[in-house]
Amino acid sequence: MLDRKSFFNNILKTKNFNKINKAFKLLKSDIKSFKIPFLQSFEKNYDFDFDNKIIRKFSKYENIVIIGMGGSILGTKAIYNFFKNNINKKIFFFDNLDKELQINYKKNINPKKTCFIIISKSGNTLETLINLNLVFSKNLLKNKLVIISEIKNSSLMNIADKYNAEVIEYKNFIGGRYSVMSEASMFPTALMNLDINKFKNLNGLLNQKSFVSALLNNVSSINTLNQKGFKNSIILNYDSGLENLSLWYQQLVGESLGKKGKGIMPTISTCPRDHHSLLQLYLDGPKDKFFTFLSRAPKKNDKLQSIINAQCQATVNIFKKKKIPFRHFIFKKNNENELGSIFTFFVLETILLAKLMNVNPYNQPAVEQIKTETKKILLK
Repeated sequence: MLDRKSFFNNILKTKNFNKINKAFKLLKSDIKSFKIPFLQSFEKNYDFDFDNKIIRKFSKYENIVIIGMGGSILGTKAIYNFFKNNINKKIFFFDNLDKELQINYKKNINPKKTCFIIISKSGNTLETLINLNLVFSKNLLKNKLVIISEIKNSSLMNIADKYNAEVIEYKNFIGGRYSVMSEASMFPTALMNLDINKFKNLNGLLNQKSFVSALLNNVSSINTLNQKGFKNSIILNYDSGLENLSLWYQQLVGESLGKKGKGIMPTISTCPRDHHSLLQLYLDGPKDKFFTFLSRAPKKNDKLQSIINAQCQATVNIFKKKKIPFRHFIFKKNNENELGSIFTFFVLETILLAKLMNVNPYNQPAVEQIKTETKKILLK
């Protein structure tokens, strides 16, 4: 998957490669000395706070309802969306305050054949608690509820005690948008009958020349483009199974880099639909955008996907002719290893970009202001 197509190879030569290489060596050193704690969850030997007994207990349910917000749920959505055709369960996500979600849930899910997973690091996420209280009859939750949260006094911990819930610890050193390899995503993924250990290979990837070469090339190119005024990152998605991966990546970039007046604006474009609305702008508008193509290799005899891929390749060809900066990730194996590698790649890429931009990739101070202000309004 990570080959020369994944590189930005049609921009001016970058002049900051030595600086990038130095930052990468420091990052490897920090990983080795556990100075970036959440990356422990990207290792094969990470010790989950759940075991096979809990997996077996909840795997018997035909349906899974997952309630959470932002990074706590986007990773799981990306995984489910990617493997959906191979998963023999209905999985329903509550990740917004939306009456349509409630209506669709009631139409499509039999609560008696359903288990419920509630995810909130703080245990007090407003939207998560509202969805839990609005949608579910409490007598349905007894012995069918899993709560993934920090082990501390919170609203969710009170609910856990009341309804005999299984509690899985959301480690305090793992932030939401970096939780894709942790309990928050991997427990629901285990219930999908996917091999959660195959997603993880941080050490192996850091010692893989093709992976490191792609990582450094892309970081160097994006940093150079950003310095030249290319502040808009457009994700051109040519496969519906990659839609939630695009959303996960969007949050990762937006929330990690958007600080101190700096940042990159990640925008998702669904293709080929957007060929008929935005492609004119992309091809002939202001030169302030760089592009990431996402697609899958077509299966045999899949005529529709072959047509979509032809449209994707045509766009790539024109981008080359017009010297528009782009890279192209093509999923070929469609397995846990491949998706896990791209999760790891984008996380490391974002951390390195943050170091070059001199921003903290792990916090989100402006978002916390909105949460505080919302509580003030509601308590009036």
